[in-house]
Parts: sequence; structure tokens; C-alpha cells
Amino acid sequence: MSEHTENTTTNGGGPEPEPIRFFGTTWVGHEGGYALRRAGLAAGSLITAFAAALVLRFAYQGLAIAEVGSFVNVLVVVMFAVCSAIAFRKTWEGFSRRPDGSSSEDSLRSLKMIGFIGSLIAYSLRCLVEVPGEKLRRAEYETARAQYEKRRGTRSGNPAARKPKRR
Repeated sequence: MSEHTENTTTNGGGPEPEPIRFFGTTWVGHEGGYALRRAGLAAGSLITAFAAALVLRFAYQGLAIAEVGSFVNVLVVVMFAVCSAIAFRKTWEGFSRRPDGSSSEDSLRSLKMIGFIGSLIAYSLRCLVEVPGEKLRRAEYETARAQYEKRRGTRSGNPAARKPKRR
């Protein structure tokens, strides 16, 4: 669980949901233009991926003009394809689990930067289903709420949960 789900609200209402980029905490109740923002982010990331593919095409044409040879051309295409596939997979997996903090995540950072098109496509596809990371954060938030309610429930020694005495 993240440190954000353990915070209590200022009004004492229990744990707060962790905000998600571009959505804040509107993902909890799906209010505040949630669906429209999701559609906008899906379209925006897909358009960005398309624009990035055009830039890579211009770079490939630059290699062709420079006549570097077919081996280098194939090597560049394979490198971007493999890096995009790895970036897609790692980005998609990142929506369903928190990073474990191992050095393997850090060592893949450069591959994910080279294969940024795969990350953009994964983000776009996930926006069609849910806010990226919503399922993970919702599970964490509901667990934190259940633990809070369990701790808060009526028990001996909890004066806040006691019913007032009638005289």
C-alpha cells in the first residue's frame, strides 16, 4: 500500500484516495468529466504516438539518404520494434502492480525511453478501459477503508465509537 492511502482526511473521515495524474481523486466516484477526460487522454496519447512514429520515419529516411547500408537500417527498425514491445509490456504491467523498487526497473528505463511509442499505445489502450492505475489504487483504497472501519468500529477502549450514555 502506498503512503497516500494511509492519510486521514482533515474532517476525520478515514483514508483519502490517492490522486491520479490528470484525474485527481475524481476516479473514485467517476465524477467531474471523468469519461470525457479518459477519452481525451486516450485520443491524445494515440495522436502523440502517431506523431512520434512520423518523426521516427523521418529519421529512418535520413538513414536511407545517408546510405548507411541495409544492416544498419534493419538494426534500427528491429531495435525500435523490440524496445516498443518491451515498453508496452512494462507500462501495461505497471498499471496493475506497484514497482518493486528492484534494479531491473531502473535498468529498463532506457529501453522504455527508446520504445516510448509502445508506452504511449499502452496508455491509450488502458484509457479505453479505465484510468491507468485505477484498478490498483481502488483496491488499495478499499482495503485501507476496510481496515479503517475495522479499527474504528465499536470495541472496548475506543471512546470515539462508544454510544453516549442515556440518563
